[in-house]
Amino acid sequence: MAEEKRVQIINSFYSDICNEDVRLMTTKHGSVEFLTTTKYIGEYLPVDGRGAADTKILEIGAGTGRYSLYYAKQGYDVTAVEFVGKNLDILRSKTTPDMKICAKWGDAVNLSGLADDTYDVTLVLGPLYHLYERGDQERAVSEAVRVTKKGGIIAVAYLASDSVMIDWALRGHHLLDGMGKDFDGNFKIINYPEGVFAAFYIQELKDLMAQFSVRMEHNIATDGMARHMMEQIDELTDEEFAVWMKYHFSTCEREELQGYSNHLLYICRKV
Repeated sequence: MAEEKRVQIINSFYSDICNEDVRLMTTKHGSVEFLTTTKYIGEYLPVDGRGAADTKILEIGAGTGRYSLYYAKQGYDVTAVEFVGKNLDILRSKTTPDMKICAKWGDAVNLSGLADDTYDVTLVLGPLYHLYERGDQERAVSEAVRVTKKGGIIAVAYLASDSVMIDWALRGHHLLDGMGKDFDGNFKIINYPEGVFAAFYIQELKDLMAQFSVRMEHNIATDGMARHMMEQIDELTDEEFAVWMKYHFSTCEREELQGYSNHLLYICRKV
Protein backbone atom coordinates (compact mmCIF):
# COMPACT_ATOMS: atom_id res chain seq x y z
CA MET A 1 0.00 0.00 0.00
CA ALA A 2 2.86 2.42 0.77
CA GLU A 3 4.22 1.94 -2.76
CA GLU A 4 0.76 2.53 -4.28
CA LYS A 5 0.45 5.73 -2.26
CA ARG A 6 3.84 6.98 -3.48
CA VAL A 7 2.87 6.33 -7.09
CA GLN A 8 -0.49 8.07 -6.69
CA ILE A 9 0.88 11.15 -4.94
CA ILE A 10 3.80 11.70 -7.31
CA ASN A 11 1.69 11.22 -10.44
CA SER A 12 -0.95 13.60 -9.08
CA PHE A 13 1.61 16.24 -8.19
CA TYR A 14 3.29 16.32 -11.60
CA SER A 15 0.00 15.98 -13.49
CA ASP A 16 -2.09 18.54 -11.62
CA ILE A 17 0.19 20.88 -9.67
CA CYS A 18 3.75 21.13 -10.97
CA ASN A 19 4.40 22.00 -14.61
CA GLU A 20 7.79 20.28 -14.83
CA ASP A 21 8.02 21.14 -18.52
CA VAL A 22 8.69 24.83 -17.82
CA ARG A 23 10.08 24.84 -14.27
CA LEU A 24 13.76 25.26 -15.05
CA MET A 25 13.87 27.87 -17.80
CA THR A 26 10.89 30.24 -17.82
CA THR A 27 12.25 32.61 -15.16
CA LYS A 28 15.67 33.89 -14.17
CA HIS A 29 15.42 32.39 -10.69
CA GLY A 30 14.35 29.06 -12.14
CA SER A 31 17.24 28.94 -14.59
CA VAL A 32 19.91 29.15 -11.87
CA GLU A 33 19.58 25.45 -11.03
CA PHE A 34 19.80 24.37 -14.68
CA LEU A 35 22.76 26.63 -15.49
CA THR A 36 24.65 25.43 -12.40
CA THR A 37 23.94 21.74 -12.95
CA THR A 38 24.99 21.78 -16.61
CA LYS A 39 28.11 23.84 -15.81
CA TYR A 40 29.36 21.24 -13.33
CA ILE A 41 28.33 18.17 -15.34
CA GLY A 42 30.04 19.80 -18.31
CA GLU A 43 33.38 19.50 -16.52
CA TYR A 44 33.20 15.73 -17.12
CA LEU A 45 31.95 15.74 -20.73
CA PRO A 46 32.91 14.37 -23.14
CA VAL A 47 34.48 11.46 -21.25
CA ASP A 48 38.18 10.56 -21.68
CA GLY A 49 38.52 12.55 -24.87
CA ARG A 50 35.90 10.47 -26.66
CA GLY A 51 33.29 12.13 -28.80
CA ALA A 52 29.77 12.76 -27.59
CA ALA A 53 28.33 9.83 -29.56
CA ASP A 54 30.63 7.45 -27.67
CA THR A 55 29.67 8.80 -24.23
CA LYS A 56 26.67 7.13 -22.61
CA ILE A 57 24.53 9.26 -20.29
CA LEU A 58 21.71 7.86 -18.15
CA GLU A 59 19.19 10.17 -16.53
CA ILE A 60 17.05 8.54 -13.84
CA GLY A 61 13.94 10.59 -13.15
CA ALA A 62 14.23 12.55 -16.39
CA GLY A 63 10.99 14.48 -15.97
CA THR A 64 9.96 16.10 -19.25
CA GLY A 65 13.52 15.84 -20.52
CA ARG A 66 15.09 19.22 -19.85
CA TYR A 67 18.49 17.66 -19.18
CA SER A 68 18.19 14.52 -21.31
CA LEU A 69 17.19 16.51 -24.38
CA TYR A 70 19.89 19.09 -23.69
CA TYR A 71 22.57 16.39 -23.85
CA ALA A 72 20.93 14.48 -26.71
CA LYS A 73 20.96 17.67 -28.80
CA GLN A 74 24.72 17.81 -28.25
CA GLY A 75 25.07 14.32 -29.71
CA TYR A 76 25.43 12.28 -26.53
CA ASP A 77 24.00 8.75 -26.33
CA VAL A 78 21.22 9.29 -23.76
CA THR A 79 18.94 6.90 -21.94
CA ALA A 80 16.12 8.70 -20.10
CA VAL A 81 14.15 6.84 -17.43
CA GLU A 82 11.01 8.51 -16.04
CA PHE A 83 8.46 7.41 -13.43
CA VAL A 84 5.55 9.77 -14.24
CA GLY A 85 3.61 8.84 -17.36
CA LYS A 86 2.62 12.40 -18.28
CA ASN A 87 6.22 13.58 -18.06
CA LEU A 88 7.40 10.65 -20.17
CA ASP A 89 4.84 11.43 -22.88
CA ILE A 90 6.05 15.04 -23.05
CA LEU A 91 9.68 13.92 -23.18
CA ARG A 92 9.00 11.52 -26.05
CA SER A 93 7.07 14.17 -27.96
CA LYS A 94 10.15 16.40 -27.96
CA THR A 95 12.63 13.88 -29.31
CA THR A 96 13.66 14.15 -32.94
CA PRO A 97 15.03 11.48 -35.32
CA ASP A 98 18.53 12.95 -35.22
CA MET A 99 18.81 12.43 -31.45
CA LYS A 100 20.40 9.30 -30.01
CA ILE A 101 17.99 8.98 -27.10
CA CYS A 102 15.98 6.13 -25.59
CA ALA A 103 13.13 7.27 -23.30
CA LYS A 104 11.50 4.60 -21.16
CA TRP A 105 9.39 4.19 -18.03
CA GLY A 106 11.23 3.10 -14.92
CA ASP A 107 11.46 3.36 -11.15
CA ALA A 108 14.72 4.54 -9.57
CA VAL A 109 14.58 1.85 -6.89
CA ASN A 110 14.55 -0.98 -9.45
CA LEU A 111 16.47 -0.58 -12.71
CA SER A 112 16.61 -4.30 -13.41
CA GLY A 113 16.21 -3.67 -17.14
CA LEU A 114 19.56 -1.84 -17.27
CA ALA A 115 22.87 -3.70 -17.28
CA ASP A 116 25.72 -3.30 -14.81
CA ASP A 117 28.67 -0.98 -15.60
CA THR A 118 27.06 0.56 -18.69
CA TYR A 119 26.97 4.35 -18.39
CA ASP A 120 29.75 6.94 -18.29
CA VAL A 121 27.58 9.51 -16.52
CA THR A 122 24.47 8.78 -14.44
CA LEU A 123 22.19 11.65 -13.44
CA VAL A 124 19.80 11.15 -10.52
CA LEU A 125 18.23 14.61 -10.60
CA GLY A 126 14.80 13.95 -9.13
CA PRO A 127 14.16 10.58 -7.45
CA LEU A 128 15.52 11.50 -4.01
CA TYR A 129 12.96 14.31 -3.85
CA HIS A 130 10.25 11.66 -3.56
CA LEU A 131 11.82 8.72 -1.73
CA TYR A 132 10.73 9.01 1.88
CA GLU A 133 12.27 5.94 3.51
CA ARG A 134 15.96 5.31 4.01
CA GLY A 135 15.73 1.86 2.43
CA ASP A 136 14.30 3.27 -0.81
CA GLN A 137 16.94 6.00 -0.88
CA GLU A 138 19.66 3.38 -0.49
CA ARG A 139 18.16 1.22 -3.24
CA ALA A 140 18.01 4.15 -5.64
CA VAL A 141 21.64 5.09 -5.05
CA SER A 142 22.71 1.44 -5.22
CA GLU A 143 21.01 1.06 -8.61
CA ALA A 144 22.62 4.23 -9.95
CA VAL A 145 26.05 3.04 -8.83
CA ARG A 146 25.47 -0.44 -10.24
CA VAL A 147 24.70 0.70 -13.79
CA THR A 148 27.58 3.21 -13.91
CA LYS A 149 30.97 2.21 -15.28
CA LYS A 150 33.88 2.07 -12.87
CA GLY A 151 35.44 5.52 -12.95
CA GLY A 152 32.16 6.98 -14.18
CA ILE A 153 30.37 10.00 -12.74
CA ILE A 154 27.17 9.92 -10.69
CA ALA A 155 25.29 13.15 -9.90
CA VAL A 156 22.59 13.01 -7.22
CA ALA A 157 20.26 15.96 -6.61
CA TYR A 158 18.59 16.48 -3.24
CA LEU A 159 16.56 19.04 -1.30
CA ALA A 160 17.83 20.81 1.81
CA SER A 161 15.74 20.59 4.98
CA ASP A 162 16.45 24.18 6.07
CA SER A 163 15.45 25.53 2.67
CA VAL A 164 12.07 23.83 2.97
CA MET A 165 11.64 25.46 6.39
CA ILE A 166 12.17 28.87 4.82
CA ASP A 167 10.26 28.36 1.59
CA TRP A 168 7.34 26.22 2.78
CA ALA A 169 7.04 26.82 6.52
CA LEU A 170 7.96 30.52 6.71
CA ARG A 171 6.94 31.91 3.31
CA GLY A 172 3.97 29.53 3.10
CA HIS A 173 2.72 30.34 6.63
CA HIS A 174 2.97 26.77 7.99
CA LEU A 175 5.03 27.45 11.10
CA LEU A 176 2.11 26.50 13.34
CA ASP A 177 0.22 23.78 11.46
CA GLY A 178 3.44 22.09 10.30
CA MET A 179 4.92 21.52 13.75
CA GLY A 180 5.02 17.83 14.64
CA LYS A 181 3.59 16.78 11.29
CA ASP A 182 5.85 18.28 8.62
CA PHE A 183 8.82 19.16 10.82
CA ASP A 184 9.91 17.97 14.25
CA GLY A 185 10.88 19.81 17.42
CA ASN A 186 14.38 20.36 16.04
CA PHE A 187 12.88 21.83 12.84
CA LYS A 188 14.01 18.91 10.71
CA ILE A 189 11.65 18.23 7.82
CA ILE A 190 9.77 14.92 8.28
CA ASN A 191 9.78 12.80 5.12
CA TYR A 192 6.42 11.18 4.36
CA PRO A 193 4.46 10.66 1.12
CA GLU A 194 1.69 13.21 1.75
CA GLY A 195 4.38 15.84 2.21
CA VAL A 196 5.34 15.14 -1.44
CA PHE A 197 9.00 16.10 -0.97
CA ALA A 198 11.77 14.47 1.05
CA ALA A 199 14.57 16.67 2.40
CA PHE A 200 18.04 16.11 3.85
CA TYR A 201 20.68 17.75 5.93
CA ILE A 202 23.91 17.90 3.93
CA GLN A 203 25.65 15.45 6.27
CA GLU A 204 22.71 13.05 5.97
CA LEU A 205 23.18 12.90 2.21
CA LYS A 206 26.94 12.47 2.58
CA ASP A 207 26.38 9.62 5.04
CA LEU A 208 24.00 7.98 2.58
CA MET A 209 26.53 8.19 -0.24
CA ALA A 210 29.39 7.00 2.00
CA GLN A 211 27.85 3.51 2.04
CA PHE A 212 28.79 3.01 -1.61
CA SER A 213 32.02 2.70 -3.57
CA VAL A 214 32.12 6.31 -4.68
CA ARG A 215 34.39 9.30 -4.12
CA MET A 216 32.93 12.78 -3.81
CA GLU A 217 34.03 15.30 -6.42
CA HIS A 218 31.69 18.21 -5.60
CA ASN A 219 28.77 19.12 -3.40
CA ILE A 220 27.02 22.12 -4.92
CA ALA A 221 24.19 24.46 -3.98
CA THR A 222 22.63 24.50 -7.44
CA ASP A 223 20.21 27.39 -6.89
CA GLY A 224 21.56 29.04 -3.75
CA MET A 225 19.17 31.72 -2.50
CA ALA A 226 17.27 31.89 -5.80
CA ARG A 227 14.11 30.25 -4.47
CA HIS A 228 13.91 32.63 -1.50
CA MET A 229 14.77 35.75 -3.53
CA MET A 230 12.84 34.87 -6.67
CA GLU A 231 11.08 38.21 -7.07
CA GLN A 232 14.32 40.17 -6.75
CA ILE A 233 16.23 37.87 -9.11
CA ASP A 234 13.47 37.90 -11.74
CA GLU A 235 13.53 41.71 -11.74
CA LEU A 236 17.25 41.82 -12.61
CA THR A 237 18.34 43.00 -16.03
CA ASP A 238 20.29 40.49 -18.09
CA GLU A 239 23.49 42.35 -17.21
CA GLU A 240 22.66 42.28 -13.50
CA PHE A 241 21.71 38.61 -13.69
CA ALA A 242 25.11 37.80 -15.24
CA VAL A 243 26.77 39.41 -12.21
CA TRP A 244 24.51 37.47 -9.84
CA MET A 245 25.46 34.22 -11.57
CA LYS A 246 29.16 35.05 -11.15
CA TYR A 247 28.51 35.55 -7.44
CA HIS A 248 26.50 32.32 -7.27
CA PHE A 249 29.25 30.30 -8.97
CA SER A 250 31.84 31.79 -6.62
CA THR A 251 29.88 30.67 -3.54
CA CYS A 252 27.93 27.52 -4.49
CA GLU A 253 30.57 25.16 -3.03
CA ARG A 254 30.93 27.05 0.27
CA GLU A 255 29.33 24.64 2.72
CA GLU A 256 28.47 27.33 5.28
CA LEU A 257 26.06 28.79 2.69
CA GLN A 258 24.68 25.61 1.20
CA GLY A 259 22.03 24.57 3.73
CA TYR A 260 19.59 27.27 2.61
CA SER A 261 19.79 26.32 -1.07
CA ASN A 262 16.61 24.66 -2.25
CA HIS A 263 18.41 22.17 -4.53
CA LEU A 264 21.86 20.66 -4.05
CA LEU A 265 23.90 18.33 -6.21
CA TYR A 266 26.34 15.67 -4.99
CA ILE A 267 28.75 14.65 -7.74
CA CYS A 268 30.88 11.56 -7.19
CA ARG A 269 32.98 9.05 -9.07
CA LYS A 270 32.51 5.28 -8.91
CA VAL A 271 35.67 3.63 -7.60
